[in-house]
Amino acid sequence: MSEVKIRPTVGVAEYPELVKIWRSSVDASHDFLSEQDRDAIESKLASDYFPAVDLWVAELDGQPIGFSGVADGNLEMLFIAAAERGTGVGSALLAHAVRELGAIAVDVNEQNQQATAFYLNRGFEVTGRSDTDEAGRPYPLLHLKISRARPRPSRRRSGGWRQQ
Repeated sequence: MSEVKIRPTVGVAEYPELVKIWRSSVDASHDFLSEQDRDAIESKLASDYFPAVDLWVAELDGQPIGFSGVADGNLEMLFIAAAERGTGVGSALLAHAVRELGAIAVDVNEQNQQATAFYLNRGFEVTGRSDTDEAGRPYPLLHLKISRARPRPSRRRSGGWRQQ
């Protein structure tokens, strides 16, 4: 069986594939976003958001299936292709972000109960709340910080995962 590898992004050339993963993930998990807001966020991924973080990619058989981005100790993004949700890829990316990139905090849309449960189950705790997102849109954010040393990586498929 193949194993998931976590590696740094290869750069701008990979951004279109990461935008597709973002869209797949958001379509599966962010039904609270208006189409207009989703499109506005998507339009800034490659130009503004990806370059602002330390961007890492999870791949399976050479194909990107998820990614995470960390800046200044904050997990700014973690998105998994819809077809790969629930397979341990998110846990592997989170463990890598905490252990290797020093991520200790994350903001989660309050309406995204699955994501909130994901982080709470991996050692994060709610430390605050904002009524709007960082752009002032009406999507409340929960502010979370890690409360225990490190989340445990999940094993995906028989080969598990490994950082590359």
